[in-house]
Order: sequence, then structure tokens, then C-alpha cells
Amino acid sequence: MREILHIQGGQCGNQIGAKFWEVVCAEHGIDSTGRYQGDSPLQIERINVYYNEASCGRFVPRAVLMDLEPGTMDSVRSGPYGQIFRPDNFVFGQSGAGNNWAKGHYTEGAELIDSVLDVVRKEAENCDCLQGFQVCHSLGGGTGSGMGTLLISKIREEYPDRMMLTFSVFPSPKVSDTVVEPYNATLSVHQLVENADECMVLDNEALPVGDLNHLISATMSGVTCCLRFPGQLNSDLRKLAVNLIPFPRLHFFMVGFAPLTSRGSQQYRSLTVPELTQQMWDSKNMMCAADPRHGRYLTASAMFRGKMSTKEVDEQMLNVQNKNSSYFVEWIPNNVKSTVCDIPPTGLQMASTFIGNSTSIQEMFRRVSEQFTAMFRRKAFLHWYTGEGMDEMEFTEAESNMNDLVSEYQQYQDATADEEGEYEEEEEGEEYQQDYQKKKNFFEVAQFLPHWGIGYHMAKSHWANVSYEITKINLYKDGRHGKAWGIAHKDGLPIADAPKKISGVHKRCWKYIPSLAKSIGRKENSPKSTETAAKTEVQAA
Repeated sequence: MREILHIQGGQCGNQIGAKFWEVVCAEHGIDSTGRYQGDSPLQIERINVYYNEASCGRFVPRAVLMDLEPGTMDSVRSGPYGQIFRPDNFVFGQSGAGNNWAKGHYTEGAELIDSVLDVVRKEAENCDCLQGFQVCHSLGGGTGSGMGTLLISKIREEYPDRMMLTFSVFPSPKVSDTVVEPYNATLSVHQLVENADECMVLDNEALPVGDLNHLISATMSGVTCCLRFPGQLNSDLRKLAVNLIPFPRLHFFMVGFAPLTSRGSQQYRSLTVPELTQQMWDSKNMMCAADPRHGRYLTASAMFRGKMSTKEVDEQMLNVQNKNSSYFVEWIPNNVKSTVCDIPPTGLQMASTFIGNSTSIQEMFRRVSEQFTAMFRRKAFLHWYTGEGMDEMEFTEAESNMNDLVSEYQQYQDATADEEGEYEEEEEGEEYQQDYQKKKNFFEVAQFLPHWGIGYHMAKSHWANVSYEITKINLYKDGRHGKAWGIAHKDGLPIADAPKKISGVHKRCWKYIPSLAKSIGRKENSPKSTETAAKTEVQAA
């Protein structure tokens, strides 16, 4: 089975997560004690995606619940479905993070993280074929943001080939719980850009609906309905990522749900595919405070649930694209994926979940970034973070990473499918190849001269990212070779700065190294002879 391991962290994450399990239990016919009370074999057929079957016939959620204070855990445990969770999977501290990202990421959270990882490992080992992880957290507090991103990075190290999906609640534009939200959110986004595969962006304020958590959980269950129930056009987390992410950093999605109607107006509406489609693309149905009309869709995915014709679904989706072609980038043709699952959510005849990769999401990042800059310029509240061992440089890096993300979204929003761009890219490609070859030669030489004290290190392990990363040569200071060279500087010196730092003989020797690369390819020049030649050059100098 293609199992998904659910993790919820912090107060917000645990409250949304608790509601999510209520929705999933209702869909699969599981009661509050974990026993199956359903009436359809389809409910139980693929229940293993989210549940583990215990020996006594009970179904136990594949869920890990974590927090740095016991309060939320107690409320989940005493809630309607509190007894369904495995008691060992509640991992909590006593101190709390106090809305401080640094406490969650570096101090309090770091002390608890090993206990959480042990539970994650146990749950992962119980899976036949683990598809990935879904993490519920908020970015404005301390635990969900700080400890949540720490856990995501640890899981990424341990399970690099599994999908990482997050449901992240961003700070609201008008209603703010804490004054340091911009700091916490920016530091979290810095981590999510690197370590998450797919990030569903949610917002407390975007929907003026009483039971927001119920809607969020309905959306969450809609994303994975195809894994759990039979359908005509199936999807999973990896298919979703392949269809929605044109560039690796741009994996922040807007999500929506239809039908969104108040109880009073339900009787005045008919649930049809055209009605669902119209609602689904409406900006009012989006669960984050960004208007898709202010940007363009790079890609989108629509997941329909209920008895309906796939032909009608395809026609309606095509109709939306044709009518609103200016809101879709023209350089990705057929950029809307449709999925149809036969089983509707509880209490509805049909429903749809929408996931869009729109450039308008930059509005949220830009808003948070402006608030961050306003405070960081005056170093306001910074002592709470530096007191936990953080450096100001981390804040600067996080800020520039978020600003880069905004400019990337803007760049692709403005891009057109003209031939000029292709020509420029070809030229850049040639320069890149030459640059790549130079660096490759340099590294080959460094490999042949290990006892010169020249180690080498690439910022990324693969060459594909060489244009983005700063390639560095480490000149090691320790040991007799370091003394012989007279190098007194830190490890990780960039190539460009090396000649400035090394004087006299060593400077000339440094210049000589690239020329050795030319002779590396010749058969008569073994590594030994290259080494001798280099030594001779040093002595001569």
C-alpha cells in the first residue's frame, strides 16, 4: 500500500490535525474507538493509507502528535476522537516555545526532536511502501514553525526519496496573534523552500467561515482521496508534484474547496460539475489571502469527488482555460491536471479540491517580508532570538531567500514564450559549459594533490546546480602541509579570494595549479608525475 505518515505540531497543527482525523474517520466509517462501523467495502479496501490495523481489529491512525507544552495534547486526547490515537505517539515537552522560532528550532525543540524521530521511525517501519509525510503546522508561532521545520529537515535527511507535503498556516494580513510572526514565518519559509516538496499555503483570515478547521481538513482529505478510494483518473503525492512544480523552489500552492455555501443557501444551489468548476476557480474560495487575478497560474490541479462524467470534467476545465487564458502562462501548455474520484465526501453528492501554483502567492511572501524588514532594520525583538544562540546572519539569509523567491515568481509571471528568450538561454548555456569545464578541471587537479593540503568541497553534491552555488576550495590550515604553505586563514576560502590571501611562492604556485589540468588527460602524466611537476615548480619558485 502507498501509506502516508501524518505529523502535527504546535497548537494550530494539532487543532487542524484533530479535525482532519474526524473527517477521515467519517469517510472510512471508523468510530471514535477505532472500530469499523461502515457499510461499504470501498471504505475498508485501502484504509491502510492512513491507518494501521491493530491485532484486536481496531484501526489506529498513522499519526505523530508533538508539542512543546502539554495543553493542546490534553485537549486532543479529551476530544471526540482522542482515544483513537496510539498513546506512545503523543510527544510533548513542558516548557513551551513562547512564540519563539529559535526555542522551537535550536533549544527546547532540539531536546525533544530525537523522541519525535523515534516515533516517526517506528511508524515508518510499520509501512509496506511509505509514500511520504504530511505535516500540519503554523508558521507564526514557535513550536509549529521552529520545531516543525527542524523535524522536516531531519526527516529529509533520513528519508530523502519520500515525498514531504506540508499544510502550513501563514500569518494573516490583518489579524495577528503575536508581534514576532514575521520573524517566525520568514525563518520557516527559508527552511521550507529547501526541505519541503509541496507546501499547501493556508490562512486563518482568508475564509470568513465559522468552522475553518473543518474546511481545511476537507481539503486535506481531498488531496489524498484518490489513494484511498477508486477513481477514474488517479493521483498521488508524487504525481501531484510532477504536474504542479515547474521549478523546484516554486512549490507553494494555493488551495481551495467547493462547494462553499452557508447552510441557509444550500437549498438554492444545485451541485453540478459547471457549478463546482466555477466556484473552485473563484478567489473567494481560496484558503490564503492572495488573489489569483493579480498573478498567473503556472500549473493547477482539480480533484473532483462524486459520480460524474470525466468528459464533462475535461470540457469544463478546458472551458475555464479558454475563457481566462490571460491568467495562465502560455509557455506551459496543458497546465491543468484533472482527477476524478468516485466517492464523495460525507454529506455531499459531489465536491472538488483545487490546488494552484500561482505567481500571485508572492503577495503573501511580500507582505511578510515587508513586516520583517520594518522590524529587522531596527533590530526589534532580536534579543529573544540571539539569546537562544541564533546569529543575525541567519535572519539576513532568510530575508534574502524570501526576497529571491518573490522575484522568481515575478520573473515567471512576466515571462513570455518568445524565441528571443530561447536564444539568450542558449548563449548562457555555452558560458555555463565553459565555466563548468574550468571548475571540473580544477577539482580533478585538487584530487591528484591530496597531500598539498588542498581539500575541495562543493556547495551541492551534484553538478547540475553549479551555476547557482559558489564552488569553494578548502585550504586546510592544520597539519604540517598547512604550515609548509604558510596559510593562516579560515577553511572554505572562495577560489576568487585565494590569490589575495596567499603571498609570494604560494601565490605563484596557486596560479600554476589550473595549468596542470591541461596535462591531466595525457596518458604519460600519471598522478605521481603531476605531483612531482608541481613540487618542482614550487622549489624553482
